[in-house]
Amino acid sequence: MSFWDICTQLAGGMLTSLAIFVLTLLFSLPLGLLVAFGRMNKHAFIRIPVKIYISIMRGTPLMLQLLIVYFGPYLLFGMETTSYYRFPAVIIAFSINYAAYFAEIYRAGIESIPKGQYEAAQVLGLSRSQTFFRVILPQVVKRILPPVTNEVITLVKDTSLAYAIAVTEMFTLAKQIAAAETSMLPYLAAGIFYYVFNFVVAWSMEKAEKAFGYYQT
Repeated sequence: MSFWDICTQLAGGMLTSLAIFVLTLLFSLPLGLLVAFGRMNKHAFIRIPVKIYISIMRGTPLMLQLLIVYFGPYLLFGMETTSYYRFPAVIIAFSINYAAYFAEIYRAGIESIPKGQYEAAQVLGLSRSQTFFRVILPQVVKRILPPVTNEVITLVKDTSLAYAIAVTEMFTLAKQIAAAETSMLPYLAAGIFYYVFNFVVAWSMEKAEKAFGYYQT
């Protein structure tokens, strides 16, 4: 099998990897913001459970969380799951895992904003929601883009963990082709795909960071 044929086959798996990547960001970014609010809540009965959740998500392997999400319904509650649940299980596990990381990034960004800006916005007659979304959030986004970029790049590589529950993404296909062809070419092709994917992500995030450059504080 030629290198081009291998790349053509891997392209199908790349679409699955891309779907995992996009859907995880779609759910984890807003969920992370909600978790960050819970983490900063003044009420202990909200703040402490959220803090425990973040600690568990960050302190245990993503693959373990993936296996628990997929096999948990059957092992804990006797609920039968089908192969159709595999992909949703990947998205659920990835989303709740990355939301914990994004939550801490959001929290650090929000707490880095000087309190004087809140007071100035109050003097101008802005409500709390207007202050956050019009004044605070744009500055927070500017400040957190570098650490968010690191997490997003890690997510690109973590999509390969979906093989643990037999979701056929690009890395799984590469292993199958390599075993069938007894060749290293599929791994080389997969490496190129991942590198290009990460390069595009890093380039896009750099452009976004420059776009927010006018929010210098």
